[in-house]
Amino acid sequence: MFRLGKILRGLSGLVVLAGCCAWAQSSATLLLEEPYGKLGFFTATGHAAVYLSGVCAGTPLMLRACAPGELGAVISRYDGVGRYDWVAIPLIPYLYAVEQPDDVPLFADAKMVNFLRDQYRRKNLESVAPDKSNGQIPAGNWYELVGTAYDRATYAFEIETTSTQDEAFIRAYNSAPNRSHFRTVSSNCADFARNVINFYFPRALHRSVVADVGIATPKQMAKTLLKYSARHPELEFSRFVIPQIPGSIARSTPVHGVVESFFKSKKYIVPSVVVSPIFAGCVAAVYVGTGAGHFDPARHALVYNAQRDLESPLGAEDRSAFQSELNHLQADPARETSGARTEKWAHLFRNSAPDFDAEGRPVLRIQTGDEVVSVGVASSNIMDNGAGDRLIQELLEARLHAELRRGGSPKVSESDVERDWNLLQKSQGNPEAVASMRRLQTAGLNERAERAGNRP
Repeated sequence: MFRLGKILRGLSGLVVLAGCCAWAQSSATLLLEEPYGKLGFFTATGHAAVYLSGVCAGTPLMLRACAPGELGAVISRYDGVGRYDWVAIPLIPYLYAVEQPDDVPLFADAKMVNFLRDQYRRKNLESVAPDKSNGQIPAGNWYELVGTAYDRATYAFEIETTSTQDEAFIRAYNSAPNRSHFRTVSSNCADFARNVINFYFPRALHRSVVADVGIATPKQMAKTLLKYSARHPELEFSRFVIPQIPGSIARSTPVHGVVESFFKSKKYIVPSVVVSPIFAGCVAAVYVGTGAGHFDPARHALVYNAQRDLESPLGAEDRSAFQSELNHLQADPARETSGARTEKWAHLFRNSAPDFDAEGRPVLRIQTGDEVVSVGVASSNIMDNGAGDRLIQELLEARLHAELRRGGSPKVSESDVERDWNLLQKSQGNPEAVASMRRLQTAGLNERAERAGNRP
């Protein structure tokens, strides 16, 4: 079935075949996005959207069937976006604010992200987020529509659909009024995602009156979609993680339901214990009784990469091996710590100007003395300045340290690390880096062969 993972192989040169049966074309993917920033401090419910692989955006406000090779669109509801109820954005721009997978920055800060978002808005989103009268960037939540992977990690739950269902969805949503009626409690982003999935599979998703006091939450939508897929094994189903892009932007935080968010937050539960122990006890009883904290959205999840197929996350042993080799390459005591390296790059970003090169790929214009140095920050142009550039090496080292950091959602697959390691060794022109990579590859092959030999 040509679902998200299989469609991605088309980016590597495979042709997406047309004329297949209805069950071989499409999928609907519920996107469960982690909370971040100030809003994440007050509520940990996150955001929900739906990616439809067979439905594309003719415009941000008009849907159409995808042509062969197109990746579909993410459809979501945000408050304060041109008074529209929903907006459709192509998959890669929605995640990364660029149009080509090879142009995704390897390491980003807020200035770079804001630049990429605004450039995409000016080119593609003037209909929903036009310039102010003075030509400046408009207010509102339009920025949430592009580059979401810079702000947070996303968990995806994908279920098989048909082209017939897609056609019916396109007709219904194109013909209905697209006017916002957003309400936090009764008509929020999770309600919209619920309505979209239920259009394809009636009554598949529903709210929880107990665990979420009747409010639709992204986590509840994911839980009910998992249950629906278990009841319908004839529909292909998969789950994966879209990692947050490494950079100086704060990492997103775990997503919770309403009661779970209240119970796990000291700023809420501690005062309630003091003011009303009975109320706090009821919250605890609901939390334990509903098993609100048992659902792990990362469980059995693969890792998404815009340039390749879905892959298994990097294992703990492989992570430790890569980290050891990276530390070995950086054994010089004069080198910075991981935290100092990230802060140095944050400083460089602050004192640089994001821009595009002649091919439209993101770069940093960095002032060094009396000259301005252009440094590519995507895999497609990071080596354009030639091997041996210290800035390139430090950017790749910072990215690798972020990818290999423990904790949180899965951050990387083995192929991701190998790609970045290869870029690092090219930038260094260092025989020891090449030897380290060979040691890792040999160790990985031996380990996998040993595990395969021990299987019953």
